[in-house]
Amino acid sequence: MAQLILKDGKERSVMRRHPWIFAGSVDRLEGRARRGDTVEVLTAGGGWLGRAAYSPDSSIRARMWNFDPAESIDHGFFKRRVAASVARRKAHPLLAGQDGVRLIHGESDGLPGVIADRFGDVVVVQLTSAGADKWRDAIVGALALATGCKAVYERSDSDVRGMEGLEPQTGLAHGALPAGPLTIDENGIRMEVDYVGGHKTGFYLDQRDNRLLTRTLAAGRSVLNCFCYTGGFSLQALAGGAASTLSIDSSGPALDTARRNLALNPQLDASRAEWMQADVFDALRELRTAGRKFDLIILDPPKFAPSAAHAQRASRAYKDINLQGLRLLNPGGLLMTYSCSGGIGGELFQSIVAGAASDAGVDARIIHRLSAAADHPIGLAVPEGEYLKGLACQIG
Repeated sequence: MAQLILKDGKERSVMRRHPWIFAGSVDRLEGRARRGDTVEVLTAGGGWLGRAAYSPDSSIRARMWNFDPAESIDHGFFKRRVAASVARRKAHPLLAGQDGVRLIHGESDGLPGVIADRFGDVVVVQLTSAGADKWRDAIVGALALATGCKAVYERSDSDVRGMEGLEPQTGLAHGALPAGPLTIDENGIRMEVDYVGGHKTGFYLDQRDNRLLTRTLAAGRSVLNCFCYTGGFSLQALAGGAASTLSIDSSGPALDTARRNLALNPQLDASRAEWMQADVFDALRELRTAGRKFDLIILDPPKFAPSAAHAQRASRAYKDINLQGLRLLNPGGLLMTYSCSGGIGGELFQSIVAGAASDAGVDARIIHRLSAAADHPIGLAVPEGEYLKGLACQIG
């Protein structure tokens, strides 16, 4: 096995069990290793630190698999790791009865570059790192064994694979797909999951708890849901007794799915739902010109800053939508605003929203801090895993 020798002093983060080794921390590679191969990681003085997946094309040159010299990286390793991750979800009381659950959340579950979401009898897996890609068969087999699912479908088509020197890969990886559309029940609301052509793995499970919170806050309120995708926040708001919902997205296919989702839930009053295909930035200004006002506004935009290098440009975009949203709120209204950008930290995001409130000329206070659901844990050694952050603010 090849050995990755770190520069003097660069072992500290690994000793704290942070799984990433950046190219600048590497002194040399002794021996030969191809993309995704397992290498031993050593200090400059030759001390053994663990085993990692080697990625010669990435700025993250290696991702740690383990820190135990007695544990080999083989099929048994992935079988144990996957089974443990699945078992943690099964035992979690907050996840009981959910059809849609994230089973593996990358580094936080000790499997860097591995994402797996279960939707009923289908598990959708996304492999984003060279090491995960190398062990595809072992990971898929372990998921099938641990879940007993009828199918594992791969959606390894995210842009980050290119940074690892990997080509996109999608398709059936195990079993047989169900006939017809796949639907799940999320807290009493039926939702269609497009795991073949939808965003990411087909559905944003990380917002489950926040959608439920929206339901509890929506009674009697006029609701504006921006970047609504397939309507999850809107349907939960209707279930909570919202007086009306206006849902905006630039994607026609996403809105078509949202309308089908509404039809899947005949208990909801469809006459209270309005859908708009538009660019949200333009739509917010047009709504203000038209004199529209709302009691509850949800801003859940796509990732504006994939890394810290994009933070400045992203900050302007976040401030713009929050400024326009705050201007559209009635006195006493609520703003539920989110960032899923890893390059925007929680403190910076709060500062951006505070600046938007100041420019809007409103007094605002935080009534809830919002984050991802319990099946998206954050490893204490990997604070970068806290990508989703949100604020529920009240004005007036």
